[in-house]
Amino acid sequence: MRSKQRLVRRSHDAQISRCRLGFAPCLPEPERLVALGFRYWMLGRDSGEIDCWERAFNLYSGYFGVAGARVAVTQLSLWVSAVDSAAHRNIEVFPAECASFCRDECLAVSMIAACQHQTCPAMRACAFALAESMRLESVTETAQCFADAMLGLDQVLSPGSIVSALAEMPAASPTLQ
Repeated sequence: MRSKQRLVRRSHDAQISRCRLGFAPCLPEPERLVALGFRYWMLGRDSGEIDCWERAFNLYSGYFGVAGARVAVTQLSLWVSAVDSAAHRNIEVFPAECASFCRDECLAVSMIAACQHQTCPAMRACAFALAESMRLESVTETAQCFADAMLGLDQVLSPGSIVSALAEMPAASPTLQ
C-alpha cells in the first residue's frame, strides 16, 4: 500500500513540477477560488468532460454549501462562456492539478478583483488582454455578475490582485514538458 501511495505522490509531484511557467504559485484564498473556478470551467469547455465542471462545483460547494455554489458557479459559467466566445485566441489554463497559475488565469483573477473594487479601466484592460477582442460588453457584464456573486459569499479579492502589468504582457503559451 505504501509503495502505491509513493507512486501516486510522485506522479502528482511530477505533474506539478511541469508547471514551471506559472506566474502565481500562491494566491490568497478568494483569488485562488476564482483562478481555479476559471481553470476548471475552461477545461470543461475545452474537453467537454463533465468531471471538470463537477470539480469546480465541488470546490465551491465545499466553501459555500450547495446553495452558495449554485449561485457562484452559475455566474462563473456565464462569465467563462462570455470570455471564451469573445476571445480571438485560445484561452490558456494550466492542467487541473497544477499548483501555479498562468497568465490567463491571473488576468481572470485581476478582472474579478477590478470589478469588485470598481476600477473600470483595469477591468477593461484585463478583459481586452484576455480576449484580445473589442467585443467586451458580455465579458465585462458577466464578470461583474460573478464578482458580485463572490462578494455575496464574503469572498473579497484584494485590490493588490489588480495587476495592470499582466494586461500589457504578450500572451505566453505554457509549454508543459
